[in-house]
Amino acid sequence: MTDMCYYEVLEVSKDASGAELKKSYRKLAMKYHPDRNPEDKEAEEKFKVVNEAYQVLSDDEKRSIYDRYGKEGLKGQGAGHGGFGGGMDDFMDIFNSMFGGSGGFGGGFGQARRDPSQKYALDFEMELQLEFHEAVFGCEKKVDIVYKTPCDDCEGTGAKDAKMDTCEYCGGQGQVLMRQGPMQFAQTCPKCQGEGKTIAEKCTSCEGKGYHKEEDTVTIKVPAGVDSGNRLRVQGYGNEAKNGQRGDLYLTFYVEEDENFIRNGNDIYIEVPVFFTQAILGETISIPALEGELELNLKQSTKDKEQFIFDGEGVADVHSGRKGRLVAQIRMILPKKINEEQKELLEKLQESYGVESRPHKNTFDSAFDRVKGWFK
Repeated sequence: MTDMCYYEVLEVSKDASGAELKKSYRKLAMKYHPDRNPEDKEAEEKFKVVNEAYQVLSDDEKRSIYDRYGKEGLKGQGAGHGGFGGGMDDFMDIFNSMFGGSGGFGGGFGQARRDPSQKYALDFEMELQLEFHEAVFGCEKKVDIVYKTPCDDCEGTGAKDAKMDTCEYCGGQGQVLMRQGPMQFAQTCPKCQGEGKTIAEKCTSCEGKGYHKEEDTVTIKVPAGVDSGNRLRVQGYGNEAKNGQRGDLYLTFYVEEDENFIRNGNDIYIEVPVFFTQAILGETISIPALEGELELNLKQSTKDKEQFIFDGEGVADVHSGRKGRLVAQIRMILPKKINEEQKELLEKLQESYGVESRPHKNTFDSAFDRVKGWFK
């Protein structure tokens, strides 16, 4: 990955704006962050390269040099030293996104409570799939989870008889210093994950992992109005710490689509097929709504794709409870074939409108004259 183009690393085009760069950087940095990928060397390497790429592309001067001369032109410019690129503000954005400043429903992920001697984060997240109506009206769901508990045989260290050696990489400090230009930052030691100690001999009970896995089932009360991407914090159902306390479970919702209703935020859209004679004459028809049915009054000469708005018939906002709209959009249906009697009736109807029934003639008469003039 280190030989990849920086734009490819950040998964953006070469004309990407600063906002696009930052958005992609935050997504990838959170994805590959060491605290989310413990003991994953590949993720750790990708995390470093993502930061290196953003460090260059977020700086206008460095980006200009890179665009002209590639990585060779950046030698001596401070690129490629690891650490956090893009300045402290970007780093804090990612930190807050990962470790949360808000908590509760929709809050950030809570791994900030991780003990350096703990082999795993106390909080973990799962995706919970919901049917359309379950998300709209709320429901109770039983969720099977697998959580981690510290290994008793090695006291959660992963080492046989809990015997540990001082980490040679950081000298037992648990941190290493990284330099970025004139700034210097302390970063968790990648060798010992901040513990300051390494395993002398692996515990045979947990194979050096420091934990075992347990199964559990938790009943979740899903509030009405949740949507795909929303998250719910379930306290006390995360991984177990050495002192017996449990972290938190974070559920990210994925809502299935409905056959008829289309959701956009708190608004619901429904397509209403209408035969052309209904649209011309006008008619009152019944349409399905989230809580039953509604009467839709088609006025005379209703147009294709015309929308009818029903306030308060949408989804309840998950925070305020205020309901959105139901938007009914007309889809005009024309006959696929007609018999002789129907054709005769339609021709009589067309003739009854006179010149109004052939609007193309008045529209294109002047165009025909202009086109003829082009070839004289």
